[in-house]
Amino acid sequence: MLSLSHSSLVLAAALALMPAAFAAPTVCDARSFGAKADGATLDTAAIQGAIDHCARQGGGTVRLTAGTYLSAPIVLRSNITLQLDKGATLLGTPDHAAYPAKTEFRAPGLQSLVSATNADHLAITGEGTIDGNGESWWEEAHKYKDSGILGNDHPRPRLVVFDHCHHIRIEGVTVQNSPMWQIVPYYSDDIVIRNVRVLAPQHSPNTDAIDPFSSTHITIDHVLADVGDDDIAIKSGEINSPGPDSPSQDITITDCNFLHGHGLSIGSEIAGGAQRIRAERIHFDGTDNGIRVKANRDRGNDVSDLVFRDIDMKNVKNAIIVSEYYPKVLPAEGVEAPQPITRLTPHFHNITIENVTATDTKSAGAIVGLPESPVLNLTLKNVHLSAETPLTIGYATVTGSNVTVVTPKGQGIVTGPEAHVSLQ
Repeated sequence: MLSLSHSSLVLAAALALMPAAFAAPTVCDARSFGAKADGATLDTAAIQGAIDHCARQGGGTVRLTAGTYLSAPIVLRSNITLQLDKGATLLGTPDHAAYPAKTEFRAPGLQSLVSATNADHLAITGEGTIDGNGESWWEEAHKYKDSGILGNDHPRPRLVVFDHCHHIRIEGVTVQNSPMWQIVPYYSDDIVIRNVRVLAPQHSPNTDAIDPFSSTHITIDHVLADVGDDDIAIKSGEINSPGPDSPSQDITITDCNFLHGHGLSIGSEIAGGAQRIRAERIHFDGTDNGIRVKANRDRGNDVSDLVFRDIDMKNVKNAIIVSEYYPKVLPAEGVEAPQPITRLTPHFHNITIENVTATDTKSAGAIVGLPESPVLNLTLKNVHLSAETPLTIGYATVTGSNVTVVTPKGQGIVTGPEAHVSLQ
C-alpha cells in the first residue's frame, strides 16, 4: 500500500485550501454574450452583460475580438479590464438619444460611451480602438457657441470618464473621435496612461485628448495626441465655481508627441489649483500652442511647482503662454488697476521652463500675470525661441540664463508694466 509523507499531506491540504489563488483569470468574450461585432447590430447589452458577469466573479477581462462593436454607453466595474484586440473597435452609436442625461462634473451632461464611478482597479488595454463617432455631434456643436462647455444648455458626451475611481491603467489602445473631451479622470487617483494614441480631426470642437480633472498621481507616457483642442488640459474646477474644488497634483507627462491641437495646458478651469506637475521630453509639431498655463479671475487658484523640461517645438503658433487673462493673453488696455483678490484669483508661481527650443513659430508667447496677482518665480534655462513676434512679459518676475528669442525685427523680449526680468 502506498502512503503519503507528512510533507505531501501538508502540500495537498494547502493546495486544497487555496484553489482561487491559482485559478485562471476570468475572461468574458463579448461574443459569447451575444455580441455580433458587425458594425450594425447594437451590442450594448452583450458587452454590458460580459462586464457584469466578470464583475460577479470578482473581476476579470472583458474581451472584444476583431470586429466593430456598435454600442450605447457601457459602465465598467471594479477589477475589470476591457481588452480590445487588434482590429476591434468599440464604436459609439450615432443615436444621440442613446446617451442618457446625467449630472456630470456638477453640471448637466450626457453619459459617456465608457465610464466607471466609484470603482477601483480598472484597465483598458489592447491594440484596438474606442471611437466616439463624434461627427454628428460636432456638426450640432457648430450651431451653438461654446456647445458642450460646462454649464452649457447643449451638452455633448465625453468618451472615457473615470469618476472618483482609483488604480486605473489605459495602455496600447487608440481613443478617437469623441463628441467632446476624450479621456477624463475626474476626482480619481493612481492613473497610468501609456502608449496610447488619441485622435480627432483638427477642427473638431473641444476634443481634448486627456483632461485630468481634480485628480492625482498620474503618469502620462508615450502618448501621441492629434486632436482639435488641448492635447492635454489639466483642470480642477469650473468657471465661477462656488467650491469646494480639489486640486490636480503629482502629474508626470513624458515622451509624448503632440501634433494638431492646442498644446499642453494647465487650465483654464483651474478653480481647485494644480501643483507638482512635470512635463519632460515632449515634441510639438503643428500645434496652436506649446506650453500653456492659463486662467482668469473667474476660474483660478494656486498653480505652482511646475517643471517643463527637454521640449522641442516646430511650427507652433505660440511657444510659451503663461497668462492669467484667458481667453485673452494680454489685458485689453495694456495697463489696468488691481482688482480685489477672491477665492478664484489665479496665483501662478514656482515655474521652471528648461531646455526648450522652438522654430518656425509665429509668436514666442507671453508671461503675464494680474496686477493683483503677478506671476512669481518663473525661471527660464536654456530656452531658445525663433519666432515672428517677441516674448511679452508683464506683471511677472522672471529670472534665468542662456535665453535667446530671435525675431525678424531683432527685439526678442518686450516688457510691460511690473515686469521684473533678470536673464543672464
